[in-house]
Amino acid sequence: MESGIVYAICSMSEIPSRKARGFHLVRLDDDGTQRPWHIVVVRWGRQVFGYVNKCPHDGVNLDWEHNQFLDPNGTRLICGKHGALFELGTGACVDGPCKGRGLTPVPLTVLDGDICVSGVRLVEDDVEARDEPTGE
Repeated sequence: MESGIVYAICSMSEIPSRKARGFHLVRLDDDGTQRPWHIVVVRWGRQVFGYVNKCPHDGVNLDWEHNQFLDPNGTRLICGKHGALFELGTGACVDGPCKGRGLTPVPLTVLDGDICVSGVRLVEDDVEARDEPTGE
C-alpha cells in the first residue's frame, strides 16, 4: 500500500450514524491494471470503519439488497446470503459459516468532514460513480 494517498469518497453527513453504505470503486494496481473494488463503510458516531464488500465464506457481496448491510438490530454487519454476522469495529465473523474469519479491512480516515480511503490508488474518475443516485 502507498502511504500518503487519500481519496474522498463521501461527506460524513452522507452516511447517518449507525448506518452503512456501499461504494463501487476502481483500484489501480502498480502495473496499471484497473480492478473493481467494492467496499462498505460503516459510520458509528464520529467513527468510520471500512471493509471490502465480500463475505469470506464464498466471496459474495454482503448486501442482499442495495445498501442493506446491517442485521435487524443494526449492531453487526450481516451477509445476506448465509447470515454470517461480523463485528462492526473489527470485521471479525462471530456467527455463521465463516466464524473465526473476518472481512478485509479498508483503511479510512476523516479529513475536513470527508470520509477518505487511504493508502490505495484509485481511478479518480470512478470515485464519484457511487452506487446511489446523487439526486440530480
